[in-house]
Amino acid sequence: MLTLPEYPWDAMVPYRERARRHPDGVVDLSIGTPVDPTPPVVREALAAAADAPGYPTTHGRRELREAVAGWFARRRGVADLDPEAVMPTIGSKELVAWLPTLLGLGAGDVVLRPQVAYPTYDIGAQIAGAEAVAAEDPTTLDEETLARVKLIWVNSPSNPTGEVKTAEQLRAIVELARRLGAVVASDECYAELPWTVDEVPSILDPRVCGGDRRGLLAVYSASKQSNLAGYRAAFVAGCGELIAGLINTRKHAGMIMPAPVQEALRVALTDDDHVAAQREIYRRRREKLLGAVESRGLQVTGSQAGLYLWCADGSSDTWEIVSSLADEGIVVGPGVFYGDHGAGHVRVALTAADERVDAAVDRLG
Repeated sequence: MLTLPEYPWDAMVPYRERARRHPDGVVDLSIGTPVDPTPPVVREALAAAADAPGYPTTHGRRELREAVAGWFARRRGVADLDPEAVMPTIGSKELVAWLPTLLGLGAGDVVLRPQVAYPTYDIGAQIAGAEAVAAEDPTTLDEETLARVKLIWVNSPSNPTGEVKTAEQLRAIVELARRLGAVVASDECYAELPWTVDEVPSILDPRVCGGDRRGLLAVYSASKQSNLAGYRAAFVAGCGELIAGLINTRKHAGMIMPAPVQEALRVALTDDDHVAAQREIYRRRREKLLGAVESRGLQVTGSQAGLYLWCADGSSDTWEIVSSLADEGIVVGPGVFYGDHGAGHVRVALTAADERVDAAVDRLG
């Protein structure tokens, strides 16, 4: 039987219990699950597509794939994406966890991921029997390790740090991957939430890949931009050859997005108004929380985009900060969950309701 580490968030149980004892109730700024309503236009699309007696296709309806291609052209600066090179996924986490296996990686192969990163990149490597290696600059790795690299994960905007890679930085990663014969998978799920940067380039941007999408995959989820975490609505796009291989394997495995969710995702990707409205809600919450955590003595670094503030006080370890805030009824994400380089940091989510955000601001201030 495959043995994986304990789910990290289970370690937060005692801190959550302590925070719940606050007389004004708990303020949960930890996991970052959306709390605002799913847009009516999306819910209406789901209901209208509820009569779905037949099997959906693994590749997804043509209309959905065309909507993805149109969204890339309109929102991500990626024109002429072939709808055949698009595939819906059951949320983005399942793809992150299973991609090394679906690509055929195994013992001796290396999966590169950022030094501070979403833990599922490591879990995906473990499931496949491959080795996960953390490196911010892959060129610093020894030749023996580089020779075994088969998959490079990029995460921009980053979860948890909110840092955004420039087109030049992404291009350097693509060039390295092509010398190594490795696949680049770019997790871009927070791309529609920029705060202090002018742009968030995609791995499929022609400035990054020169119009050549071979070996490149862009992963995206509508959970953040459209409050669709409960729908499990995401997709992957890029290299046609890789997408075809993923589709074939997933057909055998029955990994298929339900037909009503496919229609809901199509509508979500063609309506920019609700995305802009939700972005402004997060912008207001971010401004309030940013001032509050800084007044508390926490320094915010990165956090250029996305749903989080990446915070440290320069002296305390992660659990001291988590414990101190729990005493005030506030739950945050421990930085150590994102690798050794996350020590001394906590992640503060912007996804609490406005009333809870205001409560956190009062307590922190």
